[in-house]
Amino acid sequence: MGDLTITPKLAVRGADAAIDFYGAVLDARLRTRYAMGPAVVFAELALRHGGRLQLKEADDTDPAPPEGGGGVILDLLTDDPDALMARALEHGAEEIFPVADQPYGSRQGRFRDPFGHQWIMGTPVAMTDDEVQAALDAWTRHT
Repeated sequence: MGDLTITPKLAVRGADAAIDFYGAVLDARLRTRYAMGPAVVFAELALRHGGRLQLKEADDTDPAPPEGGGGVILDLLTDDPDALMARALEHGAEEIFPVADQPYGSRQGRFRDPFGHQWIMGTPVAMTDDEVQAALDAWTRHT
């Protein structure tokens, strides 16, 4: 098997508003947008460091997440999660967990975007796997 690439494709209600939101919050640039009548059937945004994000208008085949979000959580690595959270909230996201230092060596927070998708944003984990497990074990004992 050759190289494998994963690109998230989000079904949203209000695709053009989502393009604007992800552009403002993630500094994403619209590369491609196709529509059938008023419905955006495919849009691709380029992320600053080479990643891509795709989206489309939700429909009967590809529904948007239910109220409160769905089962997929998108994870962003960033050197400044506080600034990213602030931009997301400024553009209508809902904070689920505030950005804070985590016991496993990352600074993370979580938001739900206006389209129902959840995002964790944080710095890379700065501990070994064993150190992370030990920190989580200790955290569990104290909660």
